[in-house]
Amino acid sequence: MAPLRIAVAGVGWMGRRHNEVIARSDECRLTAIVDPAPVTTEIARKLGVPHFSSLAELFAAERPDGVIIATPNQLHVEHGLGCVAAGIPVLIEKPVSDSTEAAERLCVAGERANVALLAGHHRQHSPLMTKAVEIVRSGRLGRIVAVIGTAMFYKPDSYFEDGPWRRQPGGGPILINLIHEIGNLRALCGEITAVQAIASQAVRGFAVEDTAAINLRFAEGALGTFMLSDTAAAVRSWEQTTREDPNYPTYPEEDCYLIAGTQGSLAVPTMRLRIFSGAASWWKPLNSEVIAIERADPWERQLRNFCGVIRGEEKPRVTARDGLQNLRVIDAINAAARSGALTAV
Repeated sequence: MAPLRIAVAGVGWMGRRHNEVIARSDECRLTAIVDPAPVTTEIARKLGVPHFSSLAELFAAERPDGVIIATPNQLHVEHGLGCVAAGIPVLIEKPVSDSTEAAERLCVAGERANVALLAGHHRQHSPLMTKAVEIVRSGRLGRIVAVIGTAMFYKPDSYFEDGPWRRQPGGGPILINLIHEIGNLRALCGEITAVQAIASQAVRGFAVEDTAAINLRFAEGALGTFMLSDTAAAVRSWEQTTREDPNYPTYPEEDCYLIAGTQGSLAVPTMRLRIFSGAASWWKPLNSEVIAIERADPWERQLRNFCGVIRGEEKPRVTARDGLQNLRVIDAINAAARSGALTAV
């Protein structure tokens, strides 16, 4: 079977990461780079593929089997609609849009045209997440009652110097980082129906938050808390605990989630499982074990899923509608932070 031809739109950090993953794949090959920045012509030359300034220019010259969109957030819907109009399956980096209204338009367009739209929430392809979801949904923890999550890390000044837009609305950790966590928590514990939040920009003084404390209500009755900060000298984040991204130092003894039910609890990503062997009581010990995980690169698994969808052999693991729902939760969190009130999703 000939490798699928994949074009990548956007050659920022995310686009480069997708290029690297495609280069390691035996299911597809990079067929083109799409980016209007003049410097990206040289990037395409080094990769040995054609360069195009726009998707329209690409589609006029050739028809790839699929497109990965890693352009700035505000362009995701425009570029996604261009792929839908051309009838080409597309994987759109998170967030699928910078607004829920635009994301809804994109989803509707894809559904009407029967064009596959995948959201780039690569953590959903992690073996850690797959096993954690399996354990929670098996009922071994009993009824889920509480969830504790953290994403605390320190972004250096260079992060904001390299991308000044990150100091402005839409560039804070709620949209950039928390949207990943929302996807994970929804997969683990079900839909989020209401939120409360307090946000602060006291450390950096930017127009966006640097720290937020969030309460969550899930559809099945569980409650959750989440602590988010990109200015904390801490290691309680997915990147720093899962050992899935070699760009980050790792602290494998730390966790970023704890899911607790009436019969047991699961810590992620250490996968420490504690279960009552009999009647539940704080006077009784819990049996402890560490669940074994077969590790794999979630980016590579995401690409394999995209290729399977293009060939008609698989369904999207994370659809654009999943990405839209994550965005709705983020919008509710931002609204709750502004109002101080319990906000429905």
